[in-house]
Amino acid sequence: MSIILIEPLTAESFAPFGQVIDLDGAEHFRINNGMTERYHDLARVELGGDGSRPLISVFRGQPYDLPLSLRLVERHPLGSQAFYPLGDRPFLVIVAGDLSGTPDLPRAFITRPGQGVNIAMNTWHGVLTPLEVASDFLVVDRGGDGNNLEEYHFDVPHLVRHPQAGERT
Repeated sequence: MSIILIEPLTAESFAPFGQVIDLDGAEHFRINNGMTERYHDLARVELGGDGSRPLISVFRGQPYDLPLSLRLVERHPLGSQAFYPLGDRPFLVIVAGDLSGTPDLPRAFITRPGQGVNIAMNTWHGVLTPLEVASDFLVVDRGGDGNNLEEYHFDVPHLVRHPQAGERT
């Protein structure tokens, strides 16, 4: 069993897997007679395949405990998948590169409150992983024809944990 240490989520470290959705430093401008601040073009929505269309959903995820035994990752070959928390709790993002159709060694990131992610099309990733409390997320992904889900089950699970042994978020 390999041990995967949780890293802080940054735009640079997450770039091979998609984009970090973060208002800090994002392009923004005033609209609606100056009463609204628009944070513009925060992620690249990718849609592939016939009859594709964007979906906007709310997912309510139950919390996971750390350390986490990572047994499954999935990917969406026909579209990206964005997760933006509707609360102020951090969550865990697990991603992996591709090795000829199977996932590479996963990486685990912890978000800051208010950060979300857009996982690029065809990128291996863990399931939605809130920590400590049930949490709601705005999710933008692909709807339409075709199979947009592949799952991979690890023969030997990976152990995801904090660099410090306390395992609290």
